[in-house]
Amino acid sequence: MPQSSAQVTAAEISRIAGVTRATVSNWRRRHEDFPAPSGGTESSPLYDLESVRTWLSARGHVSAATPSEELRTTLRLRAQSGGSGVSEGLLLLVLAAAGHSPETLTAVTESPDTDLVAHAQRDAETAADAMPAAGPVRFGAGDAAVLRALYACVRDAGGQAALGVLAERELEDSAASGAYLTPAPLADLLARLIPGSPSSVLDPACGGGTLLAAAARRGARELYGQDNLPVQTLRSAVSLMLTAPEAAVAVRAADSLRADAFPDLVVDAVLCNPPYGVRDWGHDELAYDPRWAYGVPARAESELAWVQHALAHLTPGGYAALLLPPATAGRASGRRVRAELVRSGALRAVIALPVGASVPLHVGLQVWVLQRPEPGGPERKSVLFVDTAADTAAGTATAAGRGGTAATARTRGGSRSASLDWDGITAHALGAWRAFTENPDIFEGEPGVAHAVGVVDLLDDVVDLTPARLVRSSRAEVDPAELSAEVEAARHGLVGAARSLARTAGREGWSTAGASAREWRTATASDLARGGALTLLRTLPEGARGRTDGGGSGQRPDAARAVLTGSDIARGSGPTGDSAELPSDTAPVIAVGDVLVRAVAGGDGSMARVADEEDAGALLGLHVHLFRPDPARLDAWFLAGFLGAEENIAGASTGSTVLTVSPGRLRVPLLPLEQQRRYGEAFRHVHELRAEARRATSLAEETARLLTHGLTGGQLLPSRDTVS
Repeated sequence: MPQSSAQVTAAEISRIAGVTRATVSNWRRRHEDFPAPSGGTESSPLYDLESVRTWLSARGHVSAATPSEELRTTLRLRAQSGGSGVSEGLLLLVLAAAGHSPETLTAVTESPDTDLVAHAQRDAETAADAMPAAGPVRFGAGDAAVLRALYACVRDAGGQAALGVLAERELEDSAASGAYLTPAPLADLLARLIPGSPSSVLDPACGGGTLLAAAARRGARELYGQDNLPVQTLRSAVSLMLTAPEAAVAVRAADSLRADAFPDLVVDAVLCNPPYGVRDWGHDELAYDPRWAYGVPARAESELAWVQHALAHLTPGGYAALLLPPATAGRASGRRVRAELVRSGALRAVIALPVGASVPLHVGLQVWVLQRPEPGGPERKSVLFVDTAADTAAGTATAAGRGGTAATARTRGGSRSASLDWDGITAHALGAWRAFTENPDIFEGEPGVAHAVGVVDLLDDVVDLTPARLVRSSRAEVDPAELSAEVEAARHGLVGAARSLARTAGREGWSTAGASAREWRTATASDLARGGALTLLRTLPEGARGRTDGGGSGQRPDAARAVLTGSDIARGSGPTGDSAELPSDTAPVIAVGDVLVRAVAGGDGSMARVADEEDAGALLGLHVHLFRPDPARLDAWFLAGFLGAEENIAGASTGSTVLTVSPGRLRVPLLPLEQQRRYGEAFRHVHELRAEARRATSLAEETARLLTHGLTGGQLLPSRDTVS
């Protein structure tokens, strides 16, 4: 029986053509030859893919979908038409494809279907030889479209992007739950909490390998991973081979607690983001397991089982960093195990993170840092507690404004991971941890943020290890005179910011467009780039090097250069990223007048801005698109205003949970340069208004925080005017 033709939705047509959904609706109404629906419902029609592509091609529309989106769509269409599952083979193919040159990949994508399938078969078999656990791979003629899309995705977006799409599809097909990616800044923080340079690292719940990749970037050369989901183990292994080709990689599929794949392995460090709240973790069958050196975990304490599993795999003196839910620190059922971890000196630090640092986003997670005791080693007299959640609400932020006053401003916790001040969180967590490890006995900490608590003080009836509770008592150590001076400085800064905001908001420069909104012809950024009006640059991901569109220098990034990140654009700060996190040869250098657009939509803050002197010379971050306009044809602020518009971003974004902006699909009105400059001046004013509002809001939060802490901590007294 012949297979049905692949069908696409109106949303997918808009992504293929690089237009908005409204444009597709207009095509359907205005063009009689637009393909008729071939399936679906009246409210959600489906269209024959080949008919749509033929119609678009006849009108000069080339595909504007990103390589990742093309691969994602092709996988969905293949499954829709009854194609067999070849996910393992495709994952292996990514590893092989990433080793080819862009020219080879282009030749493969342009070859006939028969040659393409044969080439892919050879590639997958070659990659399988490097994966002892991989099964046999068989590609057929029906796989040609997917194989072509995969090779193109690896060529244009890199192996990691292709891996993400394949794993995403496989996780959906397997109905897997609880599989979440550890955010890269958080993975980096956990890796940096391990002192020294560990050579061997284990992640017993490795997922996609994010934590092991972070360890590899810091010099680890033996990477061991285990995960319960086979697709995750293969994805992790391929990802690590791409990230650290010189490292020894061993990743196994099995339940780490019930079926430890490395029972005799001891490593320098363990990094882990284990599953939370699992009751069926093997409590009864593992009751006499030798790993429970600190006590048998209760049925409700799977997290404490993972803690002891990590300690069992460490060499004496080795460190582990685990991401755990806050309940682990205080649940009554875990009191005895927590007490033994504290008493033995195995627990060294508990670091509270702001809400939104990782899934589950509504919970403030904690990082536990542990060290396997050494026989005859030094006595551990205290445990470090850091509350970065409080510090994020009270820590120094750049929100006081780019070019604003020098008054200190603060950011609030509780936002999504992408919007958090990861630089501030990392700096304060690492600063406290390093100072503590250098000399725990004289560690002074920071009132209300970091505090070392004696072991004896922790061993009460509850053994509550919640950082917020244990650092709160240190607030009383603040000198009243110092706090009063800080409050006065913040108050003066707030008054000045409020006056500046009022002046900016009071400007009158707007007029109505008339009875109806103005309409204009538009062009996509891809069209403008092809016409030479602008240049589109980006920092290519790992595994996607060697092409010319990245604008890189071919050299290792200068460690002295800062990196401008998407968070910097959202917060309105200067470049704060670390060049050590960038690929070696693909980061463009930002120049004054460049237009910078965040690559991930959503969250608070600006989506776009024009680079100024503070940005100039910085390297472009991985999640930022750079548009370099020809000043004789495009005004930079005009371009930034329209590129960052909410409707424009929505129309050029793809994805479900994470919305990724396709830069080439962003649209810009075609206006004379003089009119562009008028709009550009207006957009510059809007940018200044937003910056002033952000600065005033931050200073108001800072002033309120200082007053509240001073009143509740006893350093400040209410004025007589407030007392009845």
